[in-house]
Amino acid sequence: MRAKPRLLIAGCGDVVSRALPWLLQRFRVYVLCRRADQAARLRAMGAVPIMADLDHPATLSRLSGLQAALIHSVPPSTQGETDLRTRKLLSALQKNVPRQGKSAILAQPSRPAVYISTTGVYGNADGRWLDESSGAHPDSARARRRADAELQLRAWACHTGRPLAILRAPGIYAAGRLPTARIERGDPVIRPEEDSWSNHIHADDLAHAICLALFRGRPLRTYNVVDDAPSRMGDWFDEVADASKLPRPARITREQAQVQLSPAILSYLDESRRLRNERLKQELRVRLRWPTTASFFASLF
Repeated sequence: MRAKPRLLIAGCGDVVSRALPWLLQRFRVYVLCRRADQAARLRAMGAVPIMADLDHPATLSRLSGLQAALIHSVPPSTQGETDLRTRKLLSALQKNVPRQGKSAILAQPSRPAVYISTTGVYGNADGRWLDESSGAHPDSARARRRADAELQLRAWACHTGRPLAILRAPGIYAAGRLPTARIERGDPVIRPEEDSWSNHIHADDLAHAICLALFRGRPLRTYNVVDDAPSRMGDWFDEVADASKLPRPARITREQAQVQLSPAILSYLDESRRLRNERLKQELRVRLRWPTTASFFASLF
């Protein structure tokens, strides 16, 4: 029987875990783990845990020269404007790999790579529609770290001949990962005439897109993994409140928000954009299970 190709997962959180059963049918899956309980759970599912921590390069020796497809979803650290974790991961993978000519690279079987980035790299667009051809103009340090990771991965892919797909994800939601805590705290939202546009994707749809990108992603291609219906941020919180049987948040002016809301929340409110997803549907051929947040909430009832 033909051996399964290898796949390395760096960052097996909620979304990638949803994709794991599908991936295990098609790959010999290796997963970076930092905790023994996580390793035991993944081993029971059929994956091969590798105890390693991207914040501690000495633990990454087992990745040296590993020839495998890659799913990278480890978020950058919370400091600085460069993604040191991605740099350490790529350095470990490239260690002890001899330099090869173009003909040797082309002769190798395809080992695709998928990176889960963020739509935050677009920055504020004042509500305009954007697609993947729109330039990256990150406004926050967290988005600049993601943009730096994308650049690092592009350079690595060009050097190694790897097909790389970059999936830019917006706010991810699912049952059990809704912003109910913020509503329960009584945090207000911006009144409609001043509100920002936001984009969403269900965790299952993002997991599905990751799987398809391994096989259908075009080299060095970026994909907006968003649903069909951007919404005003306040409307999103109203939807969550209604579904959770909580009072809708109070509405305030943007000027009042500068005093009443935290800098972290304000940084999200200062970014307004609507994202197109034609490339997701046409090239990856993703059929969204939840094309709108309204369709998801309707299913709950």
